[in-house]
Amino acid sequence: MKKVIAVLLTITIFSTIIGCTNASNKNENNQVTVAMVTNLGGVNDESYNSSAWQGLQALSSETGTKVTYLESNQATDYLTNLDKLADQGCDLIWALGFVMADSVITASSTNPDLNYAIVDYSYDETPSNVTGVMFRAQESAFIVGYIAGKTTKTNSVGFIGGIEGNVIGQFEYGYRAGVAYASKELGKDINVAVQYIESFGDTPKAKATASKMLSDGCDIIFHAAGGAGIGVIEAAKDANKFAIGVDNDQSRLAPNNVLTSALKLVCNAVDIISTDFINGKEIGGQTLTYGLKENCVGIPENNPNMDPGVYNDAMELEKKIINDEIIPPYNKQSFEKFKSSL
Repeated sequence: MKKVIAVLLTITIFSTIIGCTNASNKNENNQVTVAMVTNLGGVNDESYNSSAWQGLQALSSETGTKVTYLESNQATDYLTNLDKLADQGCDLIWALGFVMADSVITASSTNPDLNYAIVDYSYDETPSNVTGVMFRAQESAFIVGYIAGKTTKTNSVGFIGGIEGNVIGQFEYGYRAGVAYASKELGKDINVAVQYIESFGDTPKAKATASKMLSDGCDIIFHAAGGAGIGVIEAAKDANKFAIGVDNDQSRLAPNNVLTSALKLVCNAVDIISTDFINGKEIGGQTLTYGLKENCVGIPENNPNMDPGVYNDAMELEKKIINDEIIPPYNKQSFEKFKSSL
């Protein structure tokens, strides 16, 4: 009888161990599905959405996770697409952009057993099944602003943003601070023209805005306008001036006219957080922030249109930012404070 009990206890313990192992590594036996909903730029925007999809593809390659996406053609698609992915049984659903903040709240409350993550939004009270993801985009913007300031021949550079707000403000004020830092270093005044097109998908409007800015004397324009920013690069190519890309390395869009790009590696953050989720780590109920220290912002390694000396100086600035010797500003107030300290 004692032998029978011992055998039963052994089987029970073994079954418990196997059960725990399966629970924390669901992807090994019951395939996890991670999905994303794009903003209006679409998955081929060569920017924000494209980067996120690259991250999911890397996740699939590394872990065998099933990945998929739905594109949004209008704002009313956001909640509909989130609900469609929930109905498909997706385990973790990414919402790409602050424009989906309200939709994520609705979807996550309707589906409390599913997990959601939203890029570029931090809730005052984050639901337990939602993860906010923010970036210190001002860090890479500061670097490209410094590069623009060191490169301009006309002492006039530009910035074109998509929808005005806190997220794109990081790019604007980080960039303006970088230009100001270069201006101080060079001992000359450099003008920064700023325009918003109130869209992440209106390529013709971005191109027209950039063309006007270039004809007014700017010789370098940095855009933070998502898919619409392709129009800025087209305008720079037509005028034989420089554009600075965003999110991805956008040099392939105009090899002779993209000076560099302010990388916002949504791909890396999506990969990191999704992998943690798959491995059983609790990711919900919080906002996670990534920057240079986490290798989630920066500039490309290859910048053939940039003076090598300028690149080396920019790399030294990166080290200072990582070491907190320079704190790039992220809004108007912190920009004014930074500028007055130069």
